[in-house]
Amino acid sequence: MSNSQQSSPAAHLLSDNSEHVYSDEELDAIEQLDAALALRIDRMQFLAKQARVVQDCDEPIHIEDVSLAIEEARKILQQDGGDLELVGIYDRTVRVRLKGACVGCPNAALDLKNVVERLIRAHAPGVQRIENVF
Repeated sequence: MSNSQQSSPAAHLLSDNSEHVYSDEELDAIEQLDAALALRIDRMQFLAKQARVVQDCDEPIHIEDVSLAIEEARKILQQDGGDLELVGIYDRTVRVRLKGACVGCPNAALDLKNVVERLIRAHAPGVQRIENVF
């Protein structure tokens, strides 16, 4: 446990086991006392899980799975005037093109990471990278 965690009001809720995965209920309890700490723990757990999936997954990538994820992402982006096009799949990289209001939008990189990438990896875990091409 780091010094900042020990000084947190939520320190008594933290596990000494570095392999411990916090449940939603545990994170909610930590959030009540230290919202920033709960957010950091949640983010680190997400990144660790994502890294394991990418490293461990040798599954073939099916265009149908990626296309389904792209359609889901399009629906989300279209709510704000954006759009998305699947350019192609090369090795384990999916290339997409952000369109519409997404072009030049300061949040485009976040949308690519938090919306498009999450949906594609959920449908096609073998994908290692998602990149926007112009």
